[in-house]
Amino acid sequence: MFTGIVEELGEVVAVDDLGDASRFRLRGPVVTEDAKHGDSIAVNGVCLTVVDTADGEFTADVMAETLNRSSLGALAAGSRVNLERPMALGGRLGGHLVQGHVDGTGTLVERTPAEHWEIVKIALPAALSRYVVEKGSITVDGVSLTVVEAGDDFFTISLIPTTLALTTLGIKKAGDPVNLEVDVLAKYVERLLGRGTGDLKDLDELKEMDR
Repeated sequence: MFTGIVEELGEVVAVDDLGDASRFRLRGPVVTEDAKHGDSIAVNGVCLTVVDTADGEFTADVMAETLNRSSLGALAAGSRVNLERPMALGGRLGGHLVQGHVDGTGTLVERTPAEHWEIVKIALPAALSRYVVEKGSITVDGVSLTVVEAGDDFFTISLIPTTLALTTLGIKKAGDPVNLEVDVLAKYVERLLGRGTGDLKDLDELKEMDR
């Protein structure tokens, strides 16, 4: 589990094509200082398992499912990436609950600079728009953000100077893909409400059978 508070702006060192998968080598001295084989590290919001670490770098295998659902397949040596270690139990929850399980990709549409911040508009698939609400939380390339405006096929976010300077969102251009993870609580609520009536009816029938 992550919080969407990026710890480090890392870099892709190499990408090896394994056919139906890829092996990534990434540089991140901060996130690897206590990492070991089997640990998790979020890369642009995607939870990856550490294969090994050495000299401030780590490798991770990325399966076809992840490559198909995220923008990691577009990364190459030299690409900058957002890195975050999992949340430690008992620590502060600075952003919101993030699983590192990408729901899909969006596209950065436009950037509108202001004096002290920047408004960014992102297009997203219609299947995800129902989970995005004004003032709600969303994860964009692993960064926990608050939605400013929620449209039918887009949303906007307001980026402060710290986010612009310390994450890849400061260097993304119009047309670039971004990984999106919606609030998992919204998906659970939808699932429960959609099945709630039937479940309660089934429970009543079981009670009748027991009498």
